[in-house]
Formats: sequence, C-alpha cells, structure tokens
Amino acid sequence: MSITYQSTTVGDVDVFYREAGPANAPVIVLLHGFPTSSHMFRELIPLLAATHRVIAPDLPGFGQTKAPPRGKFDYNFDNLARVIDDFLLSLNLDRYALYVFDYGAPVGLRVAMAHPEKVTAIISQNGNAYLEGLSDAWGPWQTYWREPTEANREACRDSLSPAVIRDWQYLEGADPLRVSPDGYSLDIAYMARPGADDIQLDLVLDYRSNVALYPAFQKYFRDHQPPLLAAWGKNDPAFVPAGAHAYLRDLPNAEVHLLDTGHFALETHAAEIGWLILDFLTRSALVPIPASEL
Repeated sequence: MSITYQSTTVGDVDVFYREAGPANAPVIVLLHGFPTSSHMFRELIPLLAATHRVIAPDLPGFGQTKAPPRGKFDYNFDNLARVIDDFLLSLNLDRYALYVFDYGAPVGLRVAMAHPEKVTAIISQNGNAYLEGLSDAWGPWQTYWREPTEANREACRDSLSPAVIRDWQYLEGADPLRVSPDGYSLDIAYMARPGADDIQLDLVLDYRSNVALYPAFQKYFRDHQPPLLAAWGKNDPAFVPAGAHAYLRDLPNAEVHLLDTGHFALETHAAEIGWLILDFLTRSALVPIPASEL
C-alpha cells in the first residue's frame, strides 16, 4: 500500500489531498480539524487502505491546500463545506463514509445534509453535533460570538498559541509518551504562516454558525439514520463524552466507544480506532467480508 499526495483545483482553491487504497473499493473520506491537516491521518490511512479507498483533503486555510487570502475568500464553514463538496464531486464519488473530527464535523455534516443518499456511514472522532458536547472551556469563544468586538477577538488569540496547541489540544488527557511531537510541531508551523492567525480567528467567530445548525444536523440524523460510530477521546478538554452519547438520542443504533485519551485520539489510539472502524463497517454490511473469513 502506498499513499499518493495530490492536488486538484476546485474553483479558486487548490485542494491538497492524500489518497490510498484500491480505486474500486468502498470510499472513506477523512476530514481533519483545527489547527491540523490531513497529516493527522498518517497512521490511520495505512490501516484502512487495505480494504478501502481513503481520501483525506486539507481544508481551505489549513495544511497544503492553497486558497485566496482574506478579502478574496470568505473563511467560514459554509465556504469550507462548499469547497469540500465540490472536491468530492470532482472525484466523481457517488458513495462514501465520512470520518469527521473537530472542524471536520460541521464541514462533513453540511455535506451529508446536502447529499444524504451518498453517505454510507459516519465515524465521529470527537466531532461534535450537540450542545452538551461543549466543555466549559468555550467561554472566550462564546463571548466573541455574542459580541464580536476587537477586544473579544483578541481574547481568542491565545487559542492559536504554540503552548495551547501542544499542551492543551495534544497533550491534555493523553499519555504524553505516546504523542509524537511531529503533529503539534507541524501545526504550530502552519499557524505561524503570514495571515494564518486572522483566518483562524474568522473561523472562531463563524463557529457560532455550527452551533446554530445543531438542530438541523440532528434532524438529518433522525430522518436518514446513517450508521454512526463515535470513537471518542474521553479526556478531551474541548468536546466532552456527553457529546458522543448524545448521538444515541437521534441514532439509537449508533455505537459509542470512549477511549482513554484526549482530543487528538489518533495520536495515541490509531490502531484501536482503525480496528473499530473496520469492524463497524463490516458489521454494517458496508464492506464485503473476505471469503477466507467466512
């Protein structure tokens, strides 16, 4: 199995993506979160690619995807979802499972609501869609949502700092001996690029649009009943386990697994999550069971 690194132009955005696996296999689309990129899936992709075509794009404003600067491109979640939707359409993908994490959840769920017939399953790894999933740490962001002043914007800037990325997002609640420094070091470098901080602060403000869409996401779950697996780092300081359990309210057949790790669960539990995904998709009749295992 080899991973290829490609890009394709979608409108005025050059979308970078990683791809692996057989071209005719069932598709899984991996959507990353803040402040990372498809690099976060570096250990998961090989685990899935033996039986799946795996596609992991970088969102606009993240990683290696090239998008216009602020003022020429509106960095909000509707636009991020539009670009990813158009990207998937450009690849002629008729059916796919969605792995959604952090920011990837509101992006992916917008795509799912637009094309419910295409979504074979959803894997939510600390990808929130319920108010009860938000921890108490959201205070400065919520203040900025209510009062988008310059002072409140500046109060959110600490969320982008190297110390918060490393210590709070990556290490909080995780075994630090199992967290490679590569992930947070790369994210910190990306965040230091010119203009990156203001792009991210624009998205911090627009995150309120995701919370406003929670009832619509939940209606999508109730109406379409997509198979859903929640594989959740239970020590996540941002998205608490109640957000994982809340899926059961609208998807009673969903499966919830709490893992003893933090927000970036793949940094410590990629093998466990990979196994959960493959087992879940097989039992959901979305992947044919090899004849040797019958």
